[in-house]
Amino acid sequence: MRFIFEILNQIGQNGALHDRALPIVLWEKAHSTCRNVGCSFIVVNWAGSSSLSATSSFNATLMLETLRGKRMMFVGDSLNRGQYVSMVCLLHRLIPEDQKSMETFGSLTVFTAKEYNATIEFYWAPFLLESNSDDAVIHRVSERIVRRGSINKHGKNWKGVDIVVFNTYLWWMTGLNIKILQGSFEDETKDIVELSPEDAYRMAMKSMLRWVRKNMNRKNTRVFFTSMSPTHQKSIDWGGEPGRSCYSETSPVDNATYWGSDCRRSIMEVIGDVFSKSKFPITFLNITQLSNYRKDAHTSIYKKQWSPLTPEQIANPVSYADCVHWCMPGLQDTWNELLFAKLFYP
Repeated sequence: MRFIFEILNQIGQNGALHDRALPIVLWEKAHSTCRNVGCSFIVVNWAGSSSLSATSSFNATLMLETLRGKRMMFVGDSLNRGQYVSMVCLLHRLIPEDQKSMETFGSLTVFTAKEYNATIEFYWAPFLLESNSDDAVIHRVSERIVRRGSINKHGKNWKGVDIVVFNTYLWWMTGLNIKILQGSFEDETKDIVELSPEDAYRMAMKSMLRWVRKNMNRKNTRVFFTSMSPTHQKSIDWGGEPGRSCYSETSPVDNATYWGSDCRRSIMEVIGDVFSKSKFPITFLNITQLSNYRKDAHTSIYKKQWSPLTPEQIANPVSYADCVHWCMPGLQDTWNELLFAKLFYP
């Protein structure tokens, strides 16, 4: 982690980019990243928009003082990890180098602000429930299986947090029914049933809310849930050429009523139905619509490639452009502006 903070002094000469350079390094360590040069046009466009700029109202000093003596945790998949990294990057520059650290323990990554006795943490649990995709590094499996009633497998690691931000969506959207394990992964003969994505998602949401109700104190904890993060893999959705994606897009969708085909309204309906019955207050961060417009804000071809690209891929950038994850600095800072606003002005 020392390397991560030291490299801040070596990235760029532009003040705005220099101050916000940490996300690029952190994200490369954690998952995939934008190259500083490749995403510079996104940073400039984003930072110059008063409607999307997170730094205009995000008060890092107030946020750190609020976190003094507390634990904040993001729980979910790589998109929630992106929001976690964004939060760390919004706060880190106020903390002296010798007063901050970052460590990873399996599924848990912990950023510590020592002077504040505070931690900002990320816990990898793409389904929230136990699954065969729970390895934080090696989780690409051909057939995803989720175990019913297993939230305590991960939940034991969430106990004691003061602010928790949950997210789960993308991993449920395979286009197929979800395989649900009735027993244990250790059972020799496994009892597996299939549920529609909506029914499986409802099961997970109910499990999450039960866990929250039984394990968190409403008097001194805050629980947030971030809505689904859209992808931009089909340019025809916004009137683009067939067969293209977010690759080479440099401006947002300008249709105020735009809703991408990958964003299932049926999932939003499940969330609305389940949360409306919750006995524990859950603050819903609806980032879906504002993110729907940002076809220009993805990592695209500027992500870290874990395997060498083939000549065919190099010749056709659309084939490997990442239109799921987001560049940083960028859109996910806006998500944290919304989180900040909901935290202080509920």
